[in-house]
Amino acid sequence: MRAEAMGEPADPGLVVVAPLPLNARAARWGADPARVVHSGMGARASRRAAARTLRVPGSAVAVTGVCVAIDPDLQTGDLVLASEIRYPHGTVRIPAAGILAGALRRAGIPVHVGPIVSRPQGLLRSERARLRGTGAIAADTGSGWLASGAGGRPFAVLRAVVRSGQHQIGRPLVAAAGGARAHRRLADAAWVLDRWAATVAPRHVVLAGPRASCAGVERAIEVVERALEQHGAPVYVRRQIVHNRHVVEDLEGRGAVFVEELDEVPDGSTTVFSAHGVAPKVREEAGRKELGLIDATCPLVAKVHREARQFADQGYTIVLVGHAGHDEVEGTLGHAPAQIKLVANIEEAERVEVDDPERVAYLTQTTLAVDETREVVRVLERSFPNLVGPRSDDICYATQNRQDAVRAVAQVSDVVLVIGSRNSSNSNRLVEVSERAGAPAYLIDDEEGIELEWLEGVRTIGLAAGASAPERIVRRVLEALGGLGPVEVEERAVAVESVRFGLPRELGAAAGD
Repeated sequence: MRAEAMGEPADPGLVVVAPLPLNARAARWGADPARVVHSGMGARASRRAAARTLRVPGSAVAVTGVCVAIDPDLQTGDLVLASEIRYPHGTVRIPAAGILAGALRRAGIPVHVGPIVSRPQGLLRSERARLRGTGAIAADTGSGWLASGAGGRPFAVLRAVVRSGQHQIGRPLVAAAGGARAHRRLADAAWVLDRWAATVAPRHVVLAGPRASCAGVERAIEVVERALEQHGAPVYVRRQIVHNRHVVEDLEGRGAVFVEELDEVPDGSTTVFSAHGVAPKVREEAGRKELGLIDATCPLVAKVHREARQFADQGYTIVLVGHAGHDEVEGTLGHAPAQIKLVANIEEAERVEVDDPERVAYLTQTTLAVDETREVVRVLERSFPNLVGPRSDDICYATQNRQDAVRAVAQVSDVVLVIGSRNSSNSNRLVEVSERAGAPAYLIDDEEGIELEWLEGVRTIGLAAGASAPERIVRRVLEALGGLGPVEVEERAVAVESVRFGLPRELGAAAGD
């Protein structure tokens, strides 16, 4: 069934469940009073309130109120958005949390996201310490039981912290000195919940295929992982191993240390060069520092480096099509610095001057937009009729495939979301490809980057991911979109990738695995 046939919510609008009268007053700043359910506190009252909530019309349900901090960093008045609710009968996952957190933060409203524990009969301080070890950040008395009141509608829990020196949850939640500040914070945030509910609708998501990590990215990540296994932490990595925030943060958590230059690395340390490659002078510095070097340069980038040296040895002036400052471009420039001229676009290509117009070659950054690069090369061919290029295209297969996939998805989508970090060249090119194909596109690191206004009136969403983005983030974004209503998913694949690259010889026997 297509998204257009799915229908709209029967009665759009936010239903607010507020355990206490003053919670309800805070909630009414941003909600229709007829849609506010006063639930009371504890399991029994919450179960009764859940039954009443099922009968209140609305497209989404949000529980607001106060909570007790488990995370010691939480202060009175801090807002807590539940990523899940843990209670005696199980765990309720809340896919809306990521998108809501991003909306709140962009509105200038700080929020902490994490699991909330529902306990109807209080929580001893010693038990808070144990729960802190499980990742829980706050506790309340009823959200777990209130969740059933959503009845399949998108559901959220937003609470404000109150301070208490008491052992029990109950009374301090009513009378804590920080209550007034907590309720002001809830009132400030209520309009964002209302906006979220207004965005709820059934949608069709078209997944681009191929998407996410390519063979070169997977190899580079595995290089760092194997280096950590074989040599132990720390393993130093010059620049980001790939241009993705989530990948970098994950490897940092395992013991990788990312540096800008080798002068930050202690002599003799195990060091990895990133997938983007390096200039020869960087290798020379590594030798002087006697680093235990492991090279994770993507084989397709290494191909461009070889071509640069070959053209330079043959006396060609090389026009490199790419973006100044990008790690890959810096590495390629270093292989023939006196003979390479860098151009980024048609205008710069038209102005290129060389000593010998009869001996000009071109190379390209591997992550460029195919269509734009072709136009730049055509300009060079008009200026230099004897222009020569690489035997095979420098733009890598993964970049080409992902651009073809986005082009196909854009043709059937109201909007396209591209998962990738801001410094990822190939991800930025996917946004441009979608826009040239007629669909507005936005680059997001993860679900928190999705802005509610992008999705107003949108029923078909294209979803793609750059070659440096992990597939697990695609799954997170899909789940989060389910926090805005029912989602129907299809995949449109334009190619099947089977390329695999072996590991570098510096990893010893592991390279043959």
